[in-house]
Amino acid sequence: MSNQDSPGKSPNLLQVISSVLAAGFGVQSAKNRERDFQHGNMATFIAVGAVATILFILLIYGVVSLVLG
Repeated sequence: MSNQDSPGKSPNLLQVISSVLAAGFGVQSAKNRERDFQHGNMATFIAVGAVATILFILLIYGVVSLVLG
């Protein structure tokens, strides 16, 4: 991902998804966090975070349903 990182450009969708997942796991790098805060669109991060949360809940529900029967 280092060749896609431009200091003056806003992050693309793949970089936003990567940042949201990394932040969710608690391993977001300082460089990417700075890029996101300086050039990112808050609405995009909220939307990707909401979708990731819904998918995570559905995954947990599916695993529990599978285990319980």
